[in-house]
Amino acid sequence: MAQSVSTPLAAQAPVTPVVSARGVAPYAILFGLLAVLALYFVGAEQGATALFSGTAIHEYVHDARHLMGFPCH
Repeated sequence: MAQSVSTPLAAQAPVTPVVSARGVAPYAILFGLLAVLALYFVGAEQGATALFSGTAIHEYVHDARHLMGFPCH
């Protein structure tokens, strides 16, 4: 009986997925809007520019204001 000699399979290069700008755009817009909204609440939601009455939002993001360098008192 003859033995079969097999050769190892050639190593294949990893396939890099192609991501188009059109596929990324909705996520970039969503995260951009969320970032601007978060920046507004941390940086400007108090005083004359406040959209909500009271100080609840200011107190909730108070430490983040100081961490990001916004003065508040």
